[in-house]
Amino acid sequence: MTSVSEFAAMHVPGNPLVLCNIWDAASARIAAEAGAKALATGSSALAGALGFDDAQAIPFDMLIGAVERIQAVSDLPLTVDFEAGYSDDLAGVAENAQRLTDMGVVGCNFEDQVIGGQGLIETARQAELIAAVAATGLFVNARTDVFLERLRAGENANDPELLPEVLERGHAYAAAGAGSFFIPGLSDSTLIAVICEKSPIPVNVMRLPDMASNAALADLSVARISYGPAPWNEAMAAFRRIAEAAYSA
Repeated sequence: MTSVSEFAAMHVPGNPLVLCNIWDAASARIAAEAGAKALATGSSALAGALGFDDAQAIPFDMLIGAVERIQAVSDLPLTVDFEAGYSDDLAGVAENAQRLTDMGVVGCNFEDQVIGGQGLIETARQAELIAAVAATGLFVNARTDVFLERLRAGENANDPELLPEVLERGHAYAAAGAGSFFIPGLSDSTLIAVICEKSPIPVNVMRLPDMASNAALADLSVARISYGPAPWNEAMAAFRRIAEAAYSA
């Protein structure tokens, strides 16, 4: 079993850990066969594969079951998209995180958006939650949705005016015990480079259509590249094309 320190060592600025996000045992097998060094679930894809919407709509016990099926087909280190902890209180978040640790999960994504509401969780409160999750032994990939909120609203996410808040959150999350800092929604290379330079922990970006290549992102000192919901979306789009062709024949 891969230790947290061994998993942390995979996050190397300039030589990023690439994670093509999975959602079930079949996608885990494919990722492993393609050469993955580690596996990472995506919340939207995993929930969608089981008939649920994203944003913690899936019961946590069902998420645990999906993780068990993935672990049954691969010994690669596994990090789970934990969203906001599947609980409204700190004790519940810590209890759920402990369940993942006890299963042998090495890490998790943990986000600061308000699930079912608007905006982001206040920085100090999110730091408390991160500390509780990290205390269970999980490698915490602390995600901030500062850029993603803009992107979802159809607005410019590549806004340098967002940097002060992002960097403030990054430093607070690192001090709370996060192992890496996830900044989905940002695609501008200049801004990514600034965050990589100023972040006290390795930086994770999410691939977007207008983004630089993985090699170019490595040159910016990115330490982790996630593919997010894109693999699931493309797989479902391919199935839709096949289904529509089959039923229109």
